[in-house]
Amino acid sequence: MPAPRTHEAPAAPPQDAVSDVVRWAAFSCVLVPVVLVGYGGSLAGAAGAALGLVAVTGVCRVLLRQSERGAARLLAEQNRGHRGRHHRTGVGAHRGPRQSADGAPLD
Repeated sequence: MPAPRTHEAPAAPPQDAVSDVVRWAAFSCVLVPVVLVGYGGSLAGAAGAALGLVAVTGVCRVLLRQSERGAARLLAEQNRGHRGRHHRTGVGAHRGPRQSADGAPLD
């Protein structure tokens, strides 16, 4: 039997995938113009590339966040449970518990 642990490392917080993608995209928005200028490209061309990458990154970030909200909303709807045809949660839900002919509860 293994010895009980006396000191456990704290659990890492869950990573936000959208933030990771946006962080890498921001890194590329800086790296691409530096590489273009380093290999002899013009400053104007590098600035144009940087602006284009920033625009694409911003649009992608908005779309990813919107997709996350939609997925969360869909998951919440699925976890809420199924409602009947007339928006009741079950058969006879508005009438109370089932009862026998003499009025005694069955459950």
